[in-house]
Amino acid sequence: MIYLKYYIDNRQSKYEITEELEKLLELVINEALMVEGISKDYEVSISFVENSEIRELNREYRGVDSETDVLSFPMEDEFEISTLLLGDIIISIERAKEQSLEYGHTLEREIAYLTAHSMFHLMGYDHMNEEEKKIMRNKEKQVMKNLGIFKEK
Repeated sequence: MIYLKYYIDNRQSKYEITEELEKLLELVINEALMVEGISKDYEVSISFVENSEIRELNREYRGVDSETDVLSFPMEDEFEISTLLLGDIIISIERAKEQSLEYGHTLEREIAYLTAHSMFHLMGYDHMNEEEKKIMRNKEKQVMKNLGIFKEK
């Protein structure tokens, strides 16, 4: 059994982070690790922010002066001997809400997908070219399918 330690940091006031959402994110995190075959104990943090903060972070760390939906900050170092410190996930609630409306599904589904997406970034995946993008998207889809979280039509 993998020991999960995750932290939620809610730095926004536009959306309530419910216990149900936290449980969903725990499921998504665990499923992403299972899809990847990771069996170590791990730690990850998820911060919820507003567009202004994610824009500032995007500008500072990526040199891109615009809002984005999610940022991932992998740690790549092992903490103690048996715990993998994966890193930090930063999600813009405002952007996630906009995208959920655009794609026609719930905010919770969008946040779940962004978390899955970010988990694979934390585990070393990227989508800079089509081959990498295909691999990463297939893993994200597998997590969502395994959890029964589908796009609503």
